[in-house]
Amino acid sequence: MRILLLDLDSTRPDHLGCYGYHRNTSPNIDKIAEEGIRFTNYYTSDAPCFPSRTALMTGRFGIHNGVVGHGGTAADVRHEGQDRQFKDTLAHESLPALLRSAGLRTSLISPFGERHSAWTFYAGFNEIHNTGKSGMESSEEVTPTVIDWVKNNAAKDDWFLYVNYWDPHTPYRAPLEFGNPFENDPLPDWISDDVLEKHMKKVGPHSASEINMYNSSTSPQYPRHPGEINDRASLRRMIDGYDTGIKFMDENIGRVFQALEEQGVMEDLIVIITADHGENQGELGIYGEHGTADQGTCRIPMIIRWPGRTKKAVDEGLHYHLDLNPTLAELLEKEPMKSWDGKSYASVIQNGEPSSRDYLVISQCAHVCQRSIRFGDYLYIRTYHDGYHLFNKEMLFNLQNDPHEQQDLALEQRDICKEAVYLLNEWHDDMMNTMKFDVDPLWTVMKEGGPYHAKGFLKEYVNRLEATGREDAIPELKRRHPGEFV
Repeated sequence: MRILLLDLDSTRPDHLGCYGYHRNTSPNIDKIAEEGIRFTNYYTSDAPCFPSRTALMTGRFGIHNGVVGHGGTAADVRHEGQDRQFKDTLAHESLPALLRSAGLRTSLISPFGERHSAWTFYAGFNEIHNTGKSGMESSEEVTPTVIDWVKNNAAKDDWFLYVNYWDPHTPYRAPLEFGNPFENDPLPDWISDDVLEKHMKKVGPHSASEINMYNSSTSPQYPRHPGEINDRASLRRMIDGYDTGIKFMDENIGRVFQALEEQGVMEDLIVIITADHGENQGELGIYGEHGTADQGTCRIPMIIRWPGRTKKAVDEGLHYHLDLNPTLAELLEKEPMKSWDGKSYASVIQNGEPSSRDYLVISQCAHVCQRSIRFGDYLYIRTYHDGYHLFNKEMLFNLQNDPHEQQDLALEQRDICKEAVYLLNEWHDDMMNTMKFDVDPLWTVMKEGGPYHAKGFLKEYVNRLEATGREDAIPELKRRHPGEFV
């Protein structure tokens, strides 16, 4: 058995051809989708990067493993304390440890452990190849390492290879010589002139006026990445930069597939294509970041091609990314770990039988503090810290009618909001009752001053709002965040 898992950082499914995107961004990924199952309602439980991958590797929600942010106490996996043995539980309960127990040699090509000081991400791998730039790599710096590994190892049996690509992650970094394959393609039609004008008036990091988080600075090293969006030309630069990153990455994935073909293993290879999170491209007025608990950030692609078991199909059930762990355990005839929070959807792969959770809770505590409920046609977002975006405490969107979250229905559909709050409370009760700890790490983030990427910037940001004609937002920012002005 041979398994390749492609973890494509910041890749949102609706910018891939196989998910219906109008641009030809992903022909090599699309070929795998033609032979596998494409999951349409697949979400990371905890965003962004570090919380998401920690949840996947541990098989546990952030509220259980402790990692919900990018700094402070909630950026470390909870210590096991006096229960810790000679090795911690990740040595046998992580995703790669499961695969090792099934007789597979586990290999990782990624710099991510170094990027976030994350032993959690390395646990269970037999071998680790750090591509060396802490997540600032583009594909041409990753693919040679992958192809070398393929040439030296692919013909052997029983391996699992996990590969990280980064090109869709901000700042967009595809080489200029790659050109712009989308310069004549239309932009997403939902961002009309009226919508764009509203976005340019919004406040908060990574708004249209501050692509560089709190200002409009640019870097000559990343010419595809704009500092602000003030017209349709700069909007095109933003969208084209992101899509070109996906296209460049996809071409490199094609090179890897070709190398696997040359080794004679591609036909029988199990291929899993997914991401840690998506990337807001205008949703909630945010561009070029994955900083919310919403559809743009938390919905991710999942494509599984398992020769002999899958054929082209679409699964519309609600799933978390960490549901992969018990799914693989069942398919490999292994017992799932008792500590895992995932639910197997192996029936989808084995016989096409539908599988779905009733609802999902998705979280974000690195840029804002939010927990959201994804249920039915709806996404309910509850904000505890707005990250200076001035979000309403409650937001509700009908994703069937409004996939880009333009019409907040919270005030007019209170019954739906109440249902969502009930589900959130039920989930929270269950989470707190199924761990030995008595602290919710979201509240740790709040008590330590708020999300890591929204600490210590407000005074300076207020000066920028005054300089850019958006000073009308300042009184409300001061009311919500008085401690930032002491």
